[in-house]
Amino acid sequence: MINKPKVYVAGPYTNGNVMRNISRAVMEGNYLLARGFIPFVPHLTGFWDLLRGHDYEEWMRYDLEWLKSCDALLRMQGESSGADLEVQEAVRLGIPVFFNNSDLFEHFKGRS
Repeated sequence: MINKPKVYVAGPYTNGNVMRNISRAVMEGNYLLARGFIPFVPHLTGFWDLLRGHDYEEWMRYDLEWLKSCDALLRMQGESSGADLEVQEAVRLGIPVFFNNSDLFEHFKGRS
């Protein structure tokens, strides 16, 4: 059995329209899932936060802990200090960072 690559989806959340940003991230995650990847979409915590709010720092700690278990990070387009921090952490951890699907797919060719 081949382990499917786990991909952290990083991108804008609060910069601009939050629901549009969540939707874009979910669609990206769905696209990855359909191609054999296991996406982690941190934007989904937005729904959790509506019911039980936490401060920004708590969510970042939560997200960065999940990042440690991922095989790659996909950085979606758009300005985001949080996503930039996630990229920096991925680099520090030695987790490959990709800025488009083509490079991500090529890197994991044969694994997904």
